[in-house]
Amino acid sequence: MRFEVKGNPSYGEVDVDLGPNETLLIEPGAMSRMSSNLNSSFQRQGGFFSAMFRKMFGGESFFLGKYEHPDGGKLTFAPSIPGHVEHRQLANNSLNIMAGCFLACTPGVNIKAKFGGFKALFSGEGAFLLEASGNGDLFFNSFGGVVEKQINGEFIVDTGHVVAFDPSLDYSITGMGNFKSTMLSGEGLVMRFRGNGKLYLQTRNVSSIASWLTPRLLG
Repeated sequence: MRFEVKGNPSYGEVDVDLGPNETLLIEPGAMSRMSSNLNSSFQRQGGFFSAMFRKMFGGESFFLGKYEHPDGGKLTFAPSIPGHVEHRQLANNSLNIMAGCFLACTPGVNIKAKFGGFKALFSGEGAFLLEASGNGDLFFNSFGGVVEKQINGEFIVDTGHVVAFDPSLDYSITGMGNFKSTMLSGEGLVMRFRGNGKLYLQTRNVSSIASWLTPRLLG
């Protein structure tokens, strides 16, 4: 499989050239265009309960779109929101992805919902993450551009700006200082990462944009 990511950081999309009998699994609705010979169907990722768990708690679809053909073909896919598309090659390792950021993968990658612990219940971003593991190509997306940070020690991020992170990074969810400063700073809760690993951040926050738009739409 050959691919090219275009349009980053604002309007990312991926052009893919599938070889004979190669398969790509894509979030439903993400396919933008494709050659007429490609076969498209739907495939459940993992077992029934794994797929249901991912849909209910991970913010993802029960089925993924499956694209393949004995002779290969071309297709383009893109996320539903404007932003950056990131590629990560997995080789017997894993990556934690925030719910709603998964876009596509090759069949060797397994996607499952993962409980982020009771600390995640108060993050405002949901209590569950997605764990991508295995071997193959993984594509995920952000709202706005993606900033990669190599963490060695401690690093603080607003909860709404985290896209994905290595499992070698531990985190806790806290306020910005004491209760008063948390309430008055306007920053809300933050994720304090500790350890050594890569962290993917997004330059925009969906919740902040929604909060800004809501009173203007209702007005």
